[in-house]
Amino acid sequence: MEINQVKIKGFRNFKDATINFSQKSLIIGPNDIGKTNLIFALRILLDKSLSDVDIEPKDSDFYAYEDTNTFLILIKFTDVTEDILRSRFRERISADDELFLGFRANRDIDTQSIEHSFFAGHSESAMEELENGRFYLKVLNLKYISSNRNLSAFIKKEKRILFKETKEKRSPAEKDADDQKLIELKGDLDNINSIIPELTFIKNSTTVLNQELEKLSFRHSTHRVAFDVGTSDSSRMIDNVRLVSKYNDKSVEIGGDGKNNQIFFALWAAKNEILENHLIEITIYCIEEPEVHLHPHQQRKLAEYLSTLLKNQIIITTHSPQITSEFSPNSIIRLYSENLETKAANNGCSEIIAESFQRFGHRLSIIPAEAFFADVVFLVEGTSEILFYKALAASTGYKIDLDRQNISILSVEGVGFKVYIQILNALKIRWILRTDYDTSKIPHQDNKYQFAGIKRCLAIYKEFFNDSNPFNELINLKEPLLSNFEGDLPPQTNVDAAKEFEKFLIDYNMFLSYKDLENDLLFSEIKPYLIEFFEIADEQKIIAGMQKNKATFMYLFLKSHSDKLLVLKNNQIISPLKRCKKIADHIEIL
Repeated sequence: MEINQVKIKGFRNFKDATINFSQKSLIIGPNDIGKTNLIFALRILLDKSLSDVDIEPKDSDFYAYEDTNTFLILIKFTDVTEDILRSRFRERISADDELFLGFRANRDIDTQSIEHSFFAGHSESAMEELENGRFYLKVLNLKYISSNRNLSAFIKKEKRILFKETKEKRSPAEKDADDQKLIELKGDLDNINSIIPELTFIKNSTTVLNQELEKLSFRHSTHRVAFDVGTSDSSRMIDNVRLVSKYNDKSVEIGGDGKNNQIFFALWAAKNEILENHLIEITIYCIEEPEVHLHPHQQRKLAEYLSTLLKNQIIITTHSPQITSEFSPNSIIRLYSENLETKAANNGCSEIIAESFQRFGHRLSIIPAEAFFADVVFLVEGTSEILFYKALAASTGYKIDLDRQNISILSVEGVGFKVYIQILNALKIRWILRTDYDTSKIPHQDNKYQFAGIKRCLAIYKEFFNDSNPFNELINLKEPLLSNFEGDLPPQTNVDAAKEFEKFLIDYNMFLSYKDLENDLLFSEIKPYLIEFFEIADEQKIIAGMQKNKATFMYLFLKSHSDKLLVLKNNQIISPLKRCKKIADHIEIL
């Protein structure tokens, strides 16, 4: 059994969302987008640690951006074949092994009261109210682990459960052997408790302490205090054993939260392994930000561990690119905001997202994974553009704060923009791009040239936009003028047509350089500082020096001249950054 789909209408920042889940689901998205709200919607129906008071709807639970006095949370389960569930839900499970659980809240404005109820049925149209509420929690529930988890308390609790379950699995011979050892241990504890008070420094400390207590109250003259090991009950002592790190037979206290985080999940997994063949309930696990306190390598390992070893359905929220990179693309749920409501890209877990990734031809790398947490992604051709535009954003009078506004700059390492755009579109991440103008020779044609950069962007438009507007008329009339002209200095008619295309492409967030980044910089306000950097005035030599090792040049130039980038604040070269900021500002307003 697993959660297959969740529908949320009118709840918090979800106006009307349908979100598909998989056996292992990873929820990502910017801060305050609604990841915790989505999880809480599940918890209302499935988390037995929430009391009736906790799930009582409040005014703040209703959708805030439109007048609404009702909200609905509906969970669809599939593959409901377990006997413990079928015996509880009976006819509410369909012939296709589907089960629907729902929660509805209604607000009466006149009486200022809110009523709520639970529903179940074999389909959305056959839902019936549950008179006894969440009666099913003993056999179907969700265990929620907050990002603010108290690791020490969790470890202590999970350790005791692990001990309890392993005790129950002992053979009669093992139990008899353990009982004998506990009898021996009790004798040892009694002996220790008799020896400790006789140690001179313990005895003297006890005497001094009791003398001082007698000064405070006469009752202390008949009730004395003493030091001992804390218990003579061997079972209680076993319950209080602690985890330590052993090195050369010496115990070292475990103190780091990162280590405790890993120990917690290991204990949890071990307990699940023991319980696997003793199915008394179906538990879905939900973990918020498992990466807490772990460095990147351990984040990746933990993601692999959780997604492959734990047998139950798992729902994870994260801000970690490392964890995201380890999950199957069709298991990713990316939340985003559109017109004041939170939605899931492609309705959550989707083969459409997986197909977009397959065009990469390799596993998702950490660089694009980082971009999945952005509101806007600026696609450029190479590393030198990344270095330049990050420095430009920080140094110009325009003051574009990339991190604050969730803007990522991503290199496609060439001109292969399409595969990146397909992924970003699948995840509903807004993007813009800047590419070289590239007036280049047409392969296998003598002395025939084309506006390669414009044609590159036009191909993107045709694949991802191609809507009905005057651009299509322009394409029909003038696309032939973008190629098949002789020489790399095109006729004015062709140049005029190219400029018309440039203007329309900007409306679709596609920007072209005048030629390429290096030439655009040389013939800009920054030129005097390039001459100063290279200590030559020859333009051809400067261009050659800039293009020989592009990223190395850009790093060294920015290291010594980043404060001079302010002169570019009115240059067209900053236009893509301005567009990024405009898009991000609009998202923030929403």
